[in-house]
Amino acid sequence: MTARTPTVPGDAIVIGGGIAGLATAALLSADGWSVRLLEARHELGGRAGTWEADGFRFDTGPSWYLMPEVFDHFFRLLGTTAARELDLVPLDPAYRVYSDPTTGAGPLDVRSGRAEATALFESIEPGAGARLDAYLDSAADAYELATSRFLYDTYETTAGLRDPALVKRMPQLAPLLTRTLATHVEKRFTDPRLRQILEYPAVFLGGSPYGVPSLYHLMSHLDLDDGVLYPRGGFIEIIRAVARLAEAAGTVIETGARVTSITTEDGSATGVELADGRRLTADLVVSGTDLHHTETVLLPRELQSYPEEWWRKRTPSPGALLVLLGVKGELPQLAHHTLLFSRDWRASFDNIFGADGRIPDPASLYVCRPSATDAAVAPPGHENLFVLVPVPADPSLGHGGQEGDGTPSIEAAADRVIAQIAEWCDIPDLAERVVVRRTVAPADFADDLNAWRGNALGLAHTLTQSAVFRPRNASRKVTGLSYVGASTLPGIGLPMCLISAELVVKRLRGDRSPGPVAEPARV
Repeated sequence: MTARTPTVPGDAIVIGGGIAGLATAALLSADGWSVRLLEARHELGGRAGTWEADGFRFDTGPSWYLMPEVFDHFFRLLGTTAARELDLVPLDPAYRVYSDPTTGAGPLDVRSGRAEATALFESIEPGAGARLDAYLDSAADAYELATSRFLYDTYETTAGLRDPALVKRMPQLAPLLTRTLATHVEKRFTDPRLRQILEYPAVFLGGSPYGVPSLYHLMSHLDLDDGVLYPRGGFIEIIRAVARLAEAAGTVIETGARVTSITTEDGSATGVELADGRRLTADLVVSGTDLHHTETVLLPRELQSYPEEWWRKRTPSPGALLVLLGVKGELPQLAHHTLLFSRDWRASFDNIFGADGRIPDPASLYVCRPSATDAAVAPPGHENLFVLVPVPADPSLGHGGQEGDGTPSIEAAADRVIAQIAEWCDIPDLAERVVVRRTVAPADFADDLNAWRGNALGLAHTLTQSAVFRPRNASRKVTGLSYVGASTLPGIGLPMCLISAELVVKRLRGDRSPGPVAEPARV
């Protein structure tokens, strides 16, 4: 039975200054709560952080601006708009794809828009254009269903799931829940490149296309139908915008404030203890730090809704090897977003998620070149590269470092990745042109962000870790303790974390509707 939650605004403490914590603080403050946000590190952002060196400014986390209507809705709840708070730039192409050169396939530019996407597919595989058209119709329908029925539901009751309109759609919905994304795609398309374009979004969900349910083919609606945007200045501008709105609404933000425990009395949250010895009291505590850390470190065993034995049966998202590179000269071979897909696709995912996990070589990886769009992120005459390699969620892989001083095996893997980009993308002198280098590895995610098993994203979106099966936004055992972030409802990614914040507010208001909170009449 879920613990009761206070409904009358009072004093609230939010733990964690990532996007979810900041968004929750902003919405609570707007609802009349007196909010103090505590961030352990000296900068805000959490996974969506930033790092600067020698005139380069790197995002250290999310870099795809998808689900724009979720951002728009969140900002309108606070009396503003995404257009007012962010300088959003559409990307064309949405991304570029390179295949293993042994396949003989050249690069593909993937452009958003139904006509562009279907023409590309048809040019590669006769008949695939029409099949993609039907696939994207289904993806759009699944996306509408998710946003109207699943993502904004707190699941305090099963009323939303029992809605006659939803029950009527179960014959079409059930197969999407019981077969994998890979099975769904590979029934429809033959060319490996087309399959990879449609299957890769599973990584955004912290999973493998061989493990996530095919309902998540809805992700292709976002990049192929909807389009991809970029907030000029980098994704840290989203963090700054939400922090600015939180403070404007009355939130007090304190950095360098590490919470060591959540205090309770008679099964109710009473506040927090900090590493500096302070004890702060509150009527409501919202934890936006890693859920595993919250449950197994900040709470005593008897008050844990998700104790250690629960986690042993769960699947984390992959870890990540991040390689941040400042490069001299131009790199026109790379788009703003570039994906490199390995030839042995399934083996690459087996390396990441299998029992004997290892860093894939060659890897399927992602390169962001924000300097293609934004001159402010690199000095004149230079380029900014953010490289993400999905790896096992395993802190024993080691730490990253600056200028090659990380764990030797991590730095060796980064060298291989740089060489792979150089070969596949025809940039033979890439390594010689690097003037700034930093690596980040699973042990850094574990140490810096308390990330369970050093994972990079949160709980993977497997069937048994999605929707009604995902951890709720409130403790079952502690009154006045709420949870927000990537491992709670609804899931991984900046838009989902904004929705997660809204779910906390819906619970406090007693709103059990399956859809978004009503927006103010005028913004």
